[in-house]
Amino acid sequence: MANTNSQPTFAEAMENQATINIGIIGHVAHGKSALVRCLTGINTIRFKQERERNITMKIGYANAKLYKCNNALCPRPKCFKAYSSHTTGTVICDRPTCGGQMQLVRHVSFVDCPGHDVLMQNMLNGAAVMDAAILLVAANEACPQPQTAEHLAAVETMNLQHIVVVQNKCDL
Repeated sequence: MANTNSQPTFAEAMENQATINIGIIGHVAHGKSALVRCLTGINTIRFKQERERNITMKIGYANAKLYKCNNALCPRPKCFKAYSSHTTGTVICDRPTCGGQMQLVRHVSFVDCPGHDVLMQNMLNGAAVMDAAILLVAANEACPQPQTAEHLAAVETMNLQHIVVVQNKCDL
């Protein structure tokens, strides 16, 4: 049944716009932009100078919709999948023999923050809109790297309560 109020319900709002901002933070070249690209299909390195240097210099934004299969037999974590922000309507679970339908769980905006030390001000601007953060740490380098520590200190200063640490480059 359609909502007859002038205000949209949370589910209606979530269908059309992101309802949470998750920052991707950490040291330069630890794979922040690559993680965002894997989750959303969107390359946040957009400007000529960024492409030439292969680093994020300005804050990048990329949205995705996170779905969960409604079939109770669909196992975790395969019951979850990210789709484009433009995905609408019914999505069928692509796991063979499942037959379930994917239900929208959350519409997320990822905030890809620069990791280079001279771009810390840009990272702080991105941190101002974060509801949560993913701190990306490369497994092939000592921890903490300088910007890893600075980014963590920045989000702690801003009293960000939800931080997930993700280890990247485990195969190197």
